[in-house]
Amino acid sequence: MSNRLAAIRDVISEKKLDALLVSSADNRRYLSGFTGSAGYLFITSQEAVLATDFRYIEQAGQQAPAFRVVRIASSLDWFTQLLGETKAKSVGFESDHMTVSSHQRLSQKLQETPVDGNTVALSPLTGLTDEIRTFKDAEELKLLQRAIDISDAAMNAVSPTVQPGVSEAEVAWRLEKAMREMGAEGSSFDTIVGSGPNGALPHHRAGERLIQAGEPIVIDMGAKYEGYCSDLTRTIFIGEPDETFRKVYDIVLGAQLTAIHLVKPGMSGTDADALARKVIDEAGYGESFGHSLGHGVGLAIHEYPGVGPNSPGILKEGMVFTIEPGIYISGWGGVRIEDVVLLGAKGATLLSKANKIGRGGA
Repeated sequence: MSNRLAAIRDVISEKKLDALLVSSADNRRYLSGFTGSAGYLFITSQEAVLATDFRYIEQAGQQAPAFRVVRIASSLDWFTQLLGETKAKSVGFESDHMTVSSHQRLSQKLQETPVDGNTVALSPLTGLTDEIRTFKDAEELKLLQRAIDISDAAMNAVSPTVQPGVSEAEVAWRLEKAMREMGAEGSSFDTIVGSGPNGALPHHRAGERLIQAGEPIVIDMGAKYEGYCSDLTRTIFIGEPDETFRKVYDIVLGAQLTAIHLVKPGMSGTDADALARKVIDEAGYGESFGHSLGHGVGLAIHEYPGVGPNSPGILKEGMVFTIEPGIYISGWGGVRIEDVVLLGAKGATLLSKANKIGRGGA
């Protein structure tokens, strides 16, 4: 964690702040190693404090040895005490993660308790730690790969067993059960199984609809392993694929392979999105691809970098993100194919390797 603390301290210095208050659970875990559900980090150039309640004091001490652990009671006295100890007069906070009510309580407390006669200035910050998290270190890549391998294996094991008469919910359960049995701590998100016309809904929740022969099924799932998430989508077909499925599937697969092959460091997220979108546009299905090409993945299932039509940020070596084009046709269904890639100096390396078979059980 020392390298991560050093990186965040560099940013605090660049922003000319005395301290940073971290409230995001993912950022808290990333910087400290603490996995509890409640707490704050208070970081200065010299201090690293983890403030949490009674339930997690012992756990915090074990998981975050680089941090001094302080106990939170019912008030914000712990915070003003830290301000007094460190003489911090300007504190950045994560505006993307702090609620309005929490900010109001914090501001009121600071008005009532000045430091050396001065009211502490709160500075809203966006994406501070999140941007550091876009570059995955060796340990993170190891955990990510394990999560990806689990979801790959579960997809390969379960998709051939999908048959007519089985419900979407049953398929989702089989996938989730398989991931658990293979070592996952849980699913990255609610598993999506969209059969037939439900496949035209990109985020359809698996329901009681019974799968039928002669229809596409979009399966979007992921495993969580030691906090890190995988994200995988495959589209299968029950029975012999018809002409429509073959055509749409080939277009989506071509768009995905084009993006994987051509994406390079220095491109913007918008540039990368355009690589796949052009293939789908030229095939006449541009209006049927309504979401972004991809997104970062790590401790959160959706994180930096953005890879979409409105993603001007530059893609750089060491970033991990998904490439997931799709075509969705109302009344018929959809096709989406998604893999996770690691961007290297020369291009993308595919991290997920589940079979792209395009077919379920007989």
